[in-house]
Order: sequence, then structure tokens, then C-alpha cells
Amino acid sequence: MAARGHVQDPNDRRLRPIYDYLDNGNNKMAIQQADKLLKKHKDLHCAKVLKAIGLQRTGKQDEAFSLAQEVTSLEPTDDNSLQALTILYREMHRPELVAKLYEVAVRKVPSSEEYHSHLFMAYARVGEYKKMQQAGMALYKIVPKNPYYFWSVMSLVMQAISAQDEKLSQTMFLPLAERMVEKMVKEEKIEAEAEVQLYYMILERLGKYVEALEVVLGPLGEKLSSERHSRENKCMVLYQRLERWPECNALSLRLLLRNSDDWQFYISYFNSLFHLMDQAWAPPEEGQHCAEGEVHCAVAQAVSFVEERLAAEEGKEGRLLRGPYLARLELIGRLRERGCPEELQLGEPLEHMFQYFLKFGDKPCCITDLKLFLDLLSPDQRVQFINRLMEAVPLTESSSSGEEEEEGLALPGDTRALQRHLCVCQLARSLGLHHALDPPGKLALIRQLKTHYRHGLQFGKACLKTEPQFSDMYCLMTAHVYIDLWKETGDEGLLWQGMGVLEEGLSHSPSNAQFKLLLILLFCGLGAFEPVVDLYCSLDAKHVQHDTIGFLLTRYAESLGHFAAASQSCNFSLRFFHSNQKDTSEYIIQAFKYGAFEKIPEFIAFRNRLNCSLHFAQVRTERMLLDLFTEADISSTLEDNVRSMGLCPEEDDILWADMRDNRDLTVFTCWDPKDRQLSEEQRRQSLEEESLWLRVRSLTLRLIGSLALLAPASRNSEKAAENGVAVKHDTLRPLVTQLETALNDAAQFTERGVQYPLLGPPSTRLSPALSSGCCQCQASAFRLSAHLQELDSASLEDMSEIQTRIENSFTSLIAQLQELFSKCKGDLLEVNGGHFKTQPSLLENLVFFVETVCMVLWVSTYCAKVLRPLKSSLQKKKKKKKEINTATPVVFSGYQEYTSSLQTLLSQALDHIKGLETSLIALKLGVLSLEGQALSEEEGGFVKMAMEKVQSSYLRSLQELGDLLRKRADALRSLKI
Repeated sequence: MAARGHVQDPNDRRLRPIYDYLDNGNNKMAIQQADKLLKKHKDLHCAKVLKAIGLQRTGKQDEAFSLAQEVTSLEPTDDNSLQALTILYREMHRPELVAKLYEVAVRKVPSSEEYHSHLFMAYARVGEYKKMQQAGMALYKIVPKNPYYFWSVMSLVMQAISAQDEKLSQTMFLPLAERMVEKMVKEEKIEAEAEVQLYYMILERLGKYVEALEVVLGPLGEKLSSERHSRENKCMVLYQRLERWPECNALSLRLLLRNSDDWQFYISYFNSLFHLMDQAWAPPEEGQHCAEGEVHCAVAQAVSFVEERLAAEEGKEGRLLRGPYLARLELIGRLRERGCPEELQLGEPLEHMFQYFLKFGDKPCCITDLKLFLDLLSPDQRVQFINRLMEAVPLTESSSSGEEEEEGLALPGDTRALQRHLCVCQLARSLGLHHALDPPGKLALIRQLKTHYRHGLQFGKACLKTEPQFSDMYCLMTAHVYIDLWKETGDEGLLWQGMGVLEEGLSHSPSNAQFKLLLILLFCGLGAFEPVVDLYCSLDAKHVQHDTIGFLLTRYAESLGHFAAASQSCNFSLRFFHSNQKDTSEYIIQAFKYGAFEKIPEFIAFRNRLNCSLHFAQVRTERMLLDLFTEADISSTLEDNVRSMGLCPEEDDILWADMRDNRDLTVFTCWDPKDRQLSEEQRRQSLEEESLWLRVRSLTLRLIGSLALLAPASRNSEKAAENGVAVKHDTLRPLVTQLETALNDAAQFTERGVQYPLLGPPSTRLSPALSSGCCQCQASAFRLSAHLQELDSASLEDMSEIQTRIENSFTSLIAQLQELFSKCKGDLLEVNGGHFKTQPSLLENLVFFVETVCMVLWVSTYCAKVLRPLKSSLQKKKKKKKEINTATPVVFSGYQEYTSSLQTLLSQALDHIKGLETSLIALKLGVLSLEGQALSEEEGGFVKMAMEKVQSSYLRSLQELGDLLRKRADALRSLKI
């Protein structure tokens, strides 16, 4: 609550204690103080609103809203009441009510600049762009200030951006905005840079690049001064769009002469140069080459220019610039790509890269710079290149013969030497030299990297816990080589040692994000989610990171049986997505206040991108499924849950056509060669796989919702009349058909055998779900409910045939569940001859089994709802006709056998889970042998730590799965017809 800086009216003194209580979070005292004040001053509207704020914050939303509406109906115009109501409605997430509030205030006090301004911002919060335009012009008429006029212009641009019809945007909104700005230009009323930026934005969106260029180069362009090279950057963009390559080249040249280290201008210089060469452009014989000055249009000129820049660098004292050295390599690459013989004039790339290393090898940026140009080396030059670099690293022979350092191994004497050696190791891995080693060679490399890592720790003794150690990359690379060996040999002991190395690294660098990310990936790969929660929380992901890296957490939480943690993981992400709408509105308002108009379209695009996020759709769907699996026992509870979620089975609320994949698939540090890295085709396949799995899960959710809201035909009309939300009777069958189609598409995708690099996107649950048979079993359960729906509304003649189909479905469903359960059998952890072996697929199959049991139980409950009145009706008919020997319809006996078999199966599953828990508890990790792996006692301790975390996680998974399955077994026993 904003504290009052000065007294605005006599009531401020009376309200001050309430403001203070609210500011300090003492809401109950604020309510009491407001009540005391209202007894003396019944018409003090602000006191009522402040009381409502206190009620809202103590969870009494209905009371608070009622009180707020009471004050609103009185149409207050005092500043205190309006501001308090604004705060209250924002806390209630009802920004549209703030707009109505100020509409009344403006109507009653039409000359108030403050109220008009608040009305404009209220419209901005709810995205009412047309009303924003009108409010802006009304404000400008009252107070003719430039910012208010341009608020109205920007509102027109926002209407253009949000218009569904692009033609309407180009023919009405943007031309009108252009005319409004031109009017101010003709009257010479343009005052600020923001106004020029807005004019430029309008012309750019209209495709009037020539006119935009005239603005930038003219008197108005002189106002573009807040950012370095702001004017030049805009000219560069326009020259490229207009394909004015001479001007683009000359401007790049001029800017590079001013600053030889600006890489973006090197790129535009080379691009324009080769465009001019392709067009065979020649400069005029007399006069300037173009308006921007001299133009280079031949390779010889480019070679000469780059060499001049290099000569200038070599001849100067002080800090060297990297740009000219990298520009030479870039030019060599482009000339080689085009087959130009002039490439030879620039010399041998290997020598240039070696010289670059000598100058910049002690900087962390050296590896990222040189990685871009490794393709310039031929395969037979790679070993030679690394050997030359290694010779240039100043290392000293180690005299230690202890466990920490290998005798005779040359080690760096300071951090600069360490950085150079680390750069060589990273380049060697990027060139594929590590991957080419045989297993003994990789083990020798691991020993060397460990020695370098531990030796380098001495340089970081003074580092804070929040700072990485200088030698951390050695540790990370060691883990990568262990992973290579594990994938090559299949020996899981190597993977455990890699995890032990990362645990050791974290003990020295508790804030190293790469150690945590890789551990998250490896723990999840082993089926252990419990340690992942703490690792992810310690990453302290902020804001948009919940979208970009949140998939690392949400992909595995539910699939590994940690339902409580899965719920928490989904909440992490959903809180961010739900606050996005409100937060972005605030950003837009601040942009209006400070005239940052060019940022407003970016904020809108950002909001839209998040609303269409693949991860958002996945988390929303999985969270609802998770709530149903863990909370909904029987039909009535399921129905209550579905209604509270506001789930509408008939509508698909996922924006499939606008889906955006915002995952950061390069979050892991990776030095693999290009042929081992994630390709664009694999990115596309990953998105296709994620979309297929989301479609399956979304349809499953809608089918569960349909089942929950589906009442038997005998009472469907009553139910619908009672609350108006019973699902249409024909919704179930079309959804089952859609699910079957989606499963066929998914099966075709999995047959392609798509695989991704370990440090790429994780595979979805799609393939294991299909191979386990869980999706097919769930589809069979929903088909059974469709058959029951037919029985519910069938005539007597058709009943016999439908009953046979239903009885066959009962038998088939039990057989499918038994088959699914058979794929859950086995030990999660195996100890054989001192070796430790995990089987995480068994845990994932067990989760599939429990999820499927939940769905089968809901279908069984619907069966009982349909069959119970039918059985009752038949019994009444028997009594009337006094027929004693009439046979019971097969569907009733079939249902009894089905529920009995289901109970038996659940008992077996519970016994199996109990057995797994017993064997895990009895497993003594201390007896595990790591013979032949040459581990020290300290290393063995870190490996054992990782093993214990996996064991603990498995026990937690089994406990949660067992608890959930017992609930379902209890609910099943209560099912009778």
C-alpha cells in the first residue's frame, strides 16, 4: 500500500493506521480498525474498501467482493477510494472492473487529467486497444501534451498487431497511425526520440522502407541518440531490406574503421560484398561510390581490408581486439565455400588458429571463438593442430607420487596456463579426438582430467561458494568421457563413477549449474527423481526459465512415481504462466509511461509466445491428470474434481496451430563434434513427438472428463436440467475415435526409431507407453464405456448383441491389464558379483499400470451406474411375472467376474510392490564392489552417495505408488450392482 506523502484531505489521518496495518501484513487488525472507523464515519467509502482488502487477504473473497461492489455502486470520485479499489480488484484478478470504475470517474469529473490517465492504463491492462485510442485522444484534448497524443497513435499500432485480418491492419490501422504522426511532423511538434521511434516502427510495418530511411537520415533521425549506433543500425537494416548493397557495404566499412571489434558489422560487410560480386556491381568512374562513401566489391579489396585491420592490431600496444583475427578466418571460410582461389592469399587456417590461441588462449572466450572455425581444418590436420597447441601450453612436471596427482604428469602453474590447457582439451573433444579413443585410452584420459581438476582446485581456495572453481570444466569433461564409455561398453559402473565425479564437483562448487543439470539428466535416466527436486530448486530458475528448462523437471516427475513432487513441479511452472498475463500488462503500462513504444510489440509477442507454449499446454494437462489420479476415488469424487477444474470435454483448448516450442535444448555445455550434436531434423522430430504425446494425454483427459460428467440415459435429462453441465451423450464415441487415431499416428512415429543425443531433448513417455500396452489398455477401457452407453439407450432387440460385446470387453480388458502388469515384474536394482544394475523401465511401467488402473476403476464405476438400474428393473419385472428360473443376463455375471479378477490383480500388484520395497531395504550398498576401477576412498564415497540417493528415490516411488494403488483397491471393493 503506498504511504501518503502529504495530507490530501482530513480523512487521511484517520485512514493512516489502516494503511499501516495492511502494509505490515496485519490484516485482522486492519479490519478491526476499519470497523471502528466506520462506526463513527459510516460514509467513509475508503475505509470500507480498505476493510475489503483486509478480508480479501484473509481468504474471505466473497465478503470482500460484496463490500467492494457496494462502494462501487456509489460511484466514488475521491482519489483514496479509487486507488484502494484499484488495488483490491487487481488482487482479485479482475482488472476489467478497474476500467469500469474510472469510466464512471471520468464521466463525473471530465476535466481530470489524472482520472483520464488512469482510465487509459486500465484499458491497457485488459487489452482494450480501441478504447485506449479513444481515451488517449480524450486526454490529449484536455491536456495537449505530446505523450498523450502518441499514446493514441501507439494504441492504433497495437490494434494493427492484434488484428486477425492482416489486410485490415495494412489498410486501416497503420495508415491512420501514419497520418496522425505526419500531422505532428508537418506542424513540427515532434519532440522526443520515442516519437521518432514510433514513426519508424509504423513505416517499417507498412513496408515503407524508403520513407523510413528518409526519416532516419533526415532531421528527425538526429533524435535517435539514446543507444550506441542506433541510427546506423536502423540504416543497416533498411539497406538490407531494400537490397541496397553498396550503401550497406560502405556503412559497414565506415563503422569497422571506427571500431574493428564489432562483429555484426563484419558479417554485414561480408554479406554485402558477396551480393555485390554476384551482381557484378562496379563503382562509378567519377564521384562517390554511394551516399555512404567508399564501396568494396572485390575479394582483393576485402583481403586487403582485413590485412590492414590485422596490421593495425599487431602494431599497437595494450589490449588486442579479437575481431580482425576472427574476420580473417570468417573470410577464409566464405571464400572456400565459394571456391575462390583468393583464399590462399590469406594463408593456412591452422596457422591462424594457432596464432589466435597464442594471443587469446588464456581467455574463456577462446574455445567458443575457435569452435566456429574447426571445419576449416582437414581431418588429418586435427591431431597436428592439437599437438601444436599443447606444446604451446606452459606446463610443469609434477613431482607428486600420491593418489591426487599422477607421477610425471605436466600440470599448469597458474590460472592462465590452466585456462590454456583447458581450451586445448575442449578443442580436442570438439574435434572428436576423445570419441576416437578406445576404452583403455578413454580411461587414461579420465585419470588425466581428474588429476588436472584436483590440481586446479588450489587456485580457487579463495573463491566464494557462489563462484565456480577455475578447473570445473575438467570435472564436467570427465563426466562426459565416463558417459561415452558407459554408452560404448554398457557397463553401468562407469556411469556411477561419472555421477560420483559430478557429486565431488558440487562439493567444491555448490553453485555450478552445469554439474546440477547433468546430474538431473543422469538421475532421471536411472529412474530416480527424489534428488532431482533439490538439484532443480538449487538452480533457482527465474521467470522465463520455468518455460525454457522446466521440461527437465516435469518430464520425469509423474512418470517416476513421485506424485507429490510432480504436483509441486507443475505448480512451479503454472505460477509463472498464470502471472504472465498480469505481469506483461504492467510492462506495457511502464513502456507507455516512459515512452518506450518500440518495446510494446515485443512485450505482446512475448505474452503470446508464452500463452502458446508447448510446455504450458503440457503442464496444464499433466497437472489436471495428476490431480484426478491422486484425488478422485469414485465416480462422485471424480465428477466433483472435473467440475472444479472447469474441464469441458467437448472443447479442445490447446492452440495446436500456434504452438511454440520454447525449450532451451542447448542448456547443457557440450563439446561433441557437429555430427554428434542435436540436428535441426532431430529438433523437428522432438517437437512432433512432444505434440503427439500431448495429443494423447489431452484426449485421455477429455475422455475422463466426459466419463465423469456422463450420467446414465435414465437420469441424463434430469441432471442436465438440474445444473446445465452434464456432457452431451454423443461426446464419448467421437473422442474415443480421435484417441484411436492419435495412437495410430503415435505408433507410426515410434516405428521410425527416432533417437536424440544424450545432451539433447529427453524422449517423451510415448514409446514406453505404447510398448507397455498401457495406451491400448486405456483406449479399450474407454471403448467399454462407449458400449455401456449403447446398452444404456438400446432397445430390447439390440441388448443381447451389446451385452456380448461388453462381456468380451471385460475379458479383454483384464487380459490387457495382466499383460501390462507382467511388464512390471523384476527387480529395480540388481546386485550381481559386486556390480550395480538398475532397471528404471520397470518403474515407469509400474506407473503406467497404476494410471491405467485408475482409469479402469472410473470406467468400472460408470459400468455400475449403468448396470445397477437395469438389474433393478429386471428384478422388478421378475417379481411381477413370478418367474423363478429366468437366467440372469450375461452382462451382470460378466461384470461380477470382471471386478473379482480386477481385485485379484490389484492384490498381486500390491504384493509385488511390497516385495520390491523389502528387497530394496535389505540391499546393502556398502557391499558393492568397484574393483578394477581404481577408485580412491573419497571417490568411492561420492559414488556411494549417488547410489544411496537412487535407492532412497526408488523407495519413495514405491511408497507413493503403493499408497495410491491401495486407495483404488479399497474403492473397487465398494463397487457393487
